[in-house]
Amino acid sequence: MRIGIILYPTFGGSGVVATEIGHELAKLGHQVHFISYKRPARLEYFAANIQFHQVNVADYPLFEFAPYETALTGRIIDVTLKYNLDLIHAHYAIPHASAALMAREILKTKGRYIPVITTLHGTDITMVGRDAALEPSVTYAINSSDAVTAVSQSLKNDTLRNFQITRGIQVIYNFIDPSLYGIPSPDCLKNQVAPNGEKVLVHVSNFRKVKRIPDVIDIFARVREAMPAKLIMGGDGPERSDAERKVKEMGLENDVTFLGSIKNSADVLACSDLLLLPSETESFGVSALEAMVSGVPVVASNAGGMPEVQENGVTGYMCDVGDIESMAVKAIYILSDPERLQRFREGARMKATEFTTDKIIRQYEDLYQQVLDSAKEPA
Repeated sequence: MRIGIILYPTFGGSGVVATEIGHELAKLGHQVHFISYKRPARLEYFAANIQFHQVNVADYPLFEFAPYETALTGRIIDVTLKYNLDLIHAHYAIPHASAALMAREILKTKGRYIPVITTLHGTDITMVGRDAALEPSVTYAINSSDAVTAVSQSLKNDTLRNFQITRGIQVIYNFIDPSLYGIPSPDCLKNQVAPNGEKVLVHVSNFRKVKRIPDVIDIFARVREAMPAKLIMGGDGPERSDAERKVKEMGLENDVTFLGSIKNSADVLACSDLLLLPSETESFGVSALEAMVSGVPVVASNAGGMPEVQENGVTGYMCDVGDIESMAVKAIYILSDPERLQRFREGARMKATEFTTDKIIRQYEDLYQQVLDSAKEPA
């Protein structure tokens, strides 16, 4: 198949998942064409069966904001015609699915029908889509796509509850390649951050309010009172400066390391003992799955799709959103006994095998074929 993938190029979960889907499809022999305004963070520069097509947005004085969606539509049309794409896989309802649907309608006038598959990742439903000004566009994008997937049952339920959806939505979970995780590098970060054998807690995210970054720091402070510990903060975003200020005010600057954006979290997780993920909501929890496959237990909130990924008492623990006391207690319980920590490590690795690459990519391939088999002819 010749597949166009529209995605955000950032380090966030949706961009990582969309990029990895493309990588895996390319390994299976499919021709994959990534379309975005910048090269995706995890996209390899030289890989067989993969091409990247940049969307260039002209700066017109008439517009206060550059019309990205219109430029994206034009780029989709160009790539579809030049490379004879079979289908478009849009990650996020807007602007990606809406632009793909406009491209589909324009291509119909040229005698081409390009099916559009939309994957919902979370923010497009739980935050953006609830904006009254955007809700009609999100609803239209979902209802008009040739197929729609959601990365968790929780996200599917949210979509059906908050929008007037008239079509089916298939749940296809995010996935992980176990071979890429769990192997510490010779210059393991733990040797630098925790040279005296302190326990290493880690948080990886895009530092938005929904991630509840202050809770991460408060939980860590309580763990540090109970045992020698260090905290690694991986990622970047709007909440980082406030987080750094809070760490300094609490006198924790010698125990907390901010790494900034990290291209690949595998090296960091391989040197960690526990992941903290106290988010307001998580549609799936990619960072939790990456931790689990690395043998790192997770203490998280029980919001969104986390109960579909985590198993209480086996991979770690889930607590109510904002219950930092309980999260700290669970973290201390896991970390305070080496044998107990090892059991949680093994439980996390075992649970992660339910979300391996081969199981999930096969579901996408099957969906693509179903859509192609039932694709409509141009009007």
